[in-house]
Amino acid sequence: MGFFQLLEERDWLLADGATGTNYFKRGLGSGDPPELWNVDHPDRVRDLHREFIEAGADIVLTNSFGGNAYRLMLHNAQDRVFELNHAAAQNARAEADAVDREVLVAGSLGPTGEIFAPVGTLTIEEGREAFARQAEALKAGGADLLWIETISGPEELQAATEGAAETGLPVVTTMSFDTNGCTMMGVTPEGFAGLTANLAHPPAAIGANCGTGAAELVATVLGITSADPNALVVAKANCGVPEFVDGEIVYSGTPNLMQDYVRLVRNAGARVIGGCCGTTPEHLKAMRQALEAHTLGTRPEIAEIEALLGDVSALAKGEAPAAPDAGSSRRRGRSRRRTSEPEIA
Repeated sequence: MGFFQLLEERDWLLADGATGTNYFKRGLGSGDPPELWNVDHPDRVRDLHREFIEAGADIVLTNSFGGNAYRLMLHNAQDRVFELNHAAAQNARAEADAVDREVLVAGSLGPTGEIFAPVGTLTIEEGREAFARQAEALKAGGADLLWIETISGPEELQAATEGAAETGLPVVTTMSFDTNGCTMMGVTPEGFAGLTANLAHPPAAIGANCGTGAAELVATVLGITSADPNALVVAKANCGVPEFVDGEIVYSGTPNLMQDYVRLVRNAGARVIGGCCGTTPEHLKAMRQALEAHTLGTRPEIAEIEALLGDVSALAKGEAPAAPDAGSSRRRGRSRRRTSEPEIA
């Protein structure tokens, strides 16, 4: 049974939680590429998959977020794209097949870390080739679908969806709305719905991941579903907001907060729901319980979202946000090329 068949039988599916922030607890060092763990420490990779499946995940994402050649180049591993992504899919596939219910493996494809032309130098054709190489390796390793996540700009969105489409697998695409209610490159939730509808290879599902917290992500889903009420929408929010405590980044979200989040985002129209940075198997188990007990309600108002989850952006409230600083966007893009982990869930 595949992605579409499960959604015909179920009102919602539960995706897994964080990868990188959970690996830190298992020994991953800051700045180290988690993709190397697929061959160096497959036991740790499979252990996290297993814990998320035991917590109730219907979909597990492979440990391949930074598995494209441009990100792996930071670690002199650009020639290992097939090896590392194939192993990532095999690790997830082994744990999905070990249980007596349907669990799907989603091949994770994160951004290249490069800035696309015309602002930067990477062409859509170069990006497409990189994503296609990664996608083919994930398919060969056993992925059921491909999951493009944390994208910021239209050019990379086009390159990623075209590269992934070459496999023939269903494709999910999410953007990260983390700059005044927009992506880093200025795409709004409503604009994202329009962009995906006009792609040469429109994805099977669209949505949001990561960002600035659960409240903003629920508001983002409201924007996407308002623009395209027929879209199959995905929500994968961070577990609260990040805080720097005793030299470490921790996330403020409790299991109760994540239960409020899943109820609100389900009412907002999402059907595939999970967690991003900071979301542990404990959180995911609570999210599953909340979804199973939930009766679909009316679309939430912004006041309700803020009362339960925290503040949202001015854009989400219908107010004009501050104009984005194009220079800071470019600086942030260059920073992504220097590090491998700022957006690994």
